[in-house]
Amino acid sequence: MKKIFFVIKKNGKKEKINLNKIIKILNFAKEGLENISIKKIIKNSKLYFYNFIKTSKIQKTIIKISSDLITVKRPDYQYMASRLLTFYIRKKAYGKFTPPKLYKHVKKMIKLKKYDKNLLKIYNKKEYKKMDSFVDHWRDMNFSYTAVKQLEGKYLIKDRINNKIYESAQFLYIMISACLFSEYPKKKRMYYIKKFYNSISTFKISLPTPIMSGVRTPTRQFSSCVLIECDDTLNSINATASSIVKYVSQRAGIGVNVGKIRALGSPIRNGEAFHTGCIPFYKYFQSAIKSCSQGGIRGGAATLFYPIWHLEIEDLIILKNNRGIEENRVRHIDYGLQINKLFYQRLIKNKKITLFSPSDTPKLYKYFFSNQKKFKKLYKNYEKNKKIRKKKIKAIELFSLIMQERTSTGRIYIQNIDHCNEHGPFNPKIAPIKQSNLCLEITLPTSPLNDINDEKGEIALCTLSAINLGIIKDLNELSELTELTVRALDALLDYQNYPILSAKKGTMNRRSLGIGVINFAYYLAKNNMKYSDNSANALTHKTFEALQYYLLKASCKLSKEKGPCPLFKETKYSMGILPIDTYKKDIDTFCKEPLYLNWEKLRKKIKKYGLRNSTLSSLMPSETSSQISNSTNGIEPPRDSITIKASKDGMLKQIVPDLKSLKNNYEFLWNIPNNKGYLKLVGIMQKFIDQSISTNTNYDPSKFEKGKIPMKILLKDLLFSYKLGIKTLYYQNTRDGAKDLQSNIKIKFEKEDDCNSGACKI
Repeated sequence: MKKIFFVIKKNGKKEKINLNKIIKILNFAKEGLENISIKKIIKNSKLYFYNFIKTSKIQKTIIKISSDLITVKRPDYQYMASRLLTFYIRKKAYGKFTPPKLYKHVKKMIKLKKYDKNLLKIYNKKEYKKMDSFVDHWRDMNFSYTAVKQLEGKYLIKDRINNKIYESAQFLYIMISACLFSEYPKKKRMYYIKKFYNSISTFKISLPTPIMSGVRTPTRQFSSCVLIECDDTLNSINATASSIVKYVSQRAGIGVNVGKIRALGSPIRNGEAFHTGCIPFYKYFQSAIKSCSQGGIRGGAATLFYPIWHLEIEDLIILKNNRGIEENRVRHIDYGLQINKLFYQRLIKNKKITLFSPSDTPKLYKYFFSNQKKFKKLYKNYEKNKKIRKKKIKAIELFSLIMQERTSTGRIYIQNIDHCNEHGPFNPKIAPIKQSNLCLEITLPTSPLNDINDEKGEIALCTLSAINLGIIKDLNELSELTELTVRALDALLDYQNYPILSAKKGTMNRRSLGIGVINFAYYLAKNNMKYSDNSANALTHKTFEALQYYLLKASCKLSKEKGPCPLFKETKYSMGILPIDTYKKDIDTFCKEPLYLNWEKLRKKIKKYGLRNSTLSSLMPSETSSQISNSTNGIEPPRDSITIKASKDGMLKQIVPDLKSLKNNYEFLWNIPNNKGYLKLVGIMQKFIDQSISTNTNYDPSKFEKGKIPMKILLKDLLFSYKLGIKTLYYQNTRDGAKDLQSNIKIKFEKEDDCNSGACKI
């Protein structure tokens, strides 16, 4: 640098640039990392320096240059950039690298109205000193760059007007732990705070966005998923819209059951008028969903559910596609189509499906969920009834239209409603499952509201979390991790507030949890197993048996301490019926793995003591959470060894864990020959999971003649997933033919969140 540059410090003082100081910081950040060139970072950064540059600008430049150097061959730059960004965040938050004492920090945050003021009443100075001894701020050095960018953008408390940051990650983790166990007896709570803090700060347990961003603040709504059922009345439709607004504003992902709304042309008030159909009301719900965008942080998102036999089905299926005009499209929400065995049989036998308006066929809609035998009998009777308005369509035509739209948009989801009820934890005759949530992993009972303050209806909430399979060394570790997670989430149900009475009633009565996994692809790679070749079948069976077993054991133990959930008797668990008793036996044809754990002993305990939670498990997407812990997303295969996600902060590069040593073990998405092996693994998982699984199907057009996916293949996969007992199908991903962009590695550019809100993704 021939020319001497001057910098402007934070206090406004001007001084000569000190490269030695910069090099010292870079060497500090480099410690323990491989293939890091300080000279290269300095050389590339100098290109952006200018006279009287602000020191903050220098910091940002060095961080950006380091992140640009992240490659498959030099993955440690993701930690170099992360550490430099962490230094920058701490300086912004505390004015120096070393964080303050916890008690001092909490007092300041409460004074600024950033933390819940009750935290100083719940814990005294001595207890904060004890918690401070648990905190290991050096764990901040273990984040990847993408993780810290996510923390900075979504989770750390900040003023989103001036971008002032107020905390660093370890204070986030310890304060979440302190809040969740605040009601535990004083003699026990420090034990659980320490255990839970260690588990979440070392990435063994992953928490969802509402918890990470909200717990410790004055805001108290942390359930990720909200399920709202709409009746066929104006009062219920308006109450549904009001409920949507309430929960979208609280960052929740919404599932809305709209299947009961009568079809176009149905009589109103004894024929005084005729109904305008579903579409105007879907538009109404879309407006409610998009009304609260969290100040630009995230947009609201929802999935609407309706049955395959609805009279308007042909128009409803195409609402999301790009053809047509705004008047006959509702594109900014997603759709879940509900199917049962009868309609798959009509497809296989090349028969016709008869469409009805739910308003014209009393009890048909009710039995669709609660009693499959009665539904089939009543459906056939209505088909013969000449007085009832109906329309017939060939099953192959209707299913082809469904799969065509699912392929075109990726967002026509499938819910096998009979599997959800017959292989679910609830007694369908008492508490039927009538819908799912935004991301298709939650299956909970609901009932419609007639008024926003109506306590008779039931809005279902589910609180999520996940275990990091990639980090555990032995399945026995799941025993402690599941107990910590169940205790924490169960405590959260009492800790949070409920903006709608019917949501509080449902949650307090059922206390539903959805605990899943992340890093499954890394878990397979570590064990040298693939998605596609059946090599992972036995391990998957053994792993998810252990997960569900220990979750049930933890909830039973908690029930013995605090009592079962009030509506425990509405579950099959109360009758001693477990998921292992109701799964589709087709799984046994390709996975003959025995049960390894003492289920009969657990069954007896559950019947004796009950369960604290009516549901325990679901497998959800983990878009952000997987980035925080530098893990692979949920149960999904990664698209490639490096993924670049486009965000408002630029391009964020994430490299799969331990790529250097496991490069040949990973099976990447577009290298998997077909969906069959993946669907088998999901079927094995579903044998144990009591709710559902966000199951994706994936197609590469280049593998087929003329670059077109045959309808035969799409229908075959649909039928195969039903045969395996899979409850729900989420995205259908179609490869877009991305070019080789870097080091002969195909890189998939993705939005920061595939789902607009990402709300029910942990």
